[in-house]
Amino acid sequence: MTSALDITQAVKPPRAVFVNFPLGHQTGKPDDPALQRSILRDALAAFESIEAPGTIVELPYVWDQADNSWEERDYRPGFMPRRPGREEADRIEAERRARFARV
Repeated sequence: MTSALDITQAVKPPRAVFVNFPLGHQTGKPDDPALQRSILRDALAAFESIEAPGTIVELPYVWDQADNSWEERDYRPGFMPRRPGREEADRIEAERRARFARV
C-alpha cells in the first residue's frame, strides 16, 4: 500500500495499491476503524485480483470531501522536519539508549 504514487511508480513493485491520503495514513484516518477496515479489505482484494506485474490499483477513497487543500499544505517545500546534524543525532540517540537502559 502506498500514498506516494510517484515513488511507487519509480520503484516498480510487483503490485501495489495507492490511496491518495497523506503520507503515513495509507489505511485511513486515526480513530476511524470502519474506514481502516474498508481500505484494508479493498487493498487485499486488489492484491488478489492483480494479474499483470507492476500494476498499481488506485482505491477511490478521499481524505476530505470538503477540502483537498491538504496536498498543497502537506507537500509544500519544507514540509519535512529539519534533519539533525551528526552531533545532535548522536546526543538524541544517547539519550534514547539511556532511557531504555534504566528499564
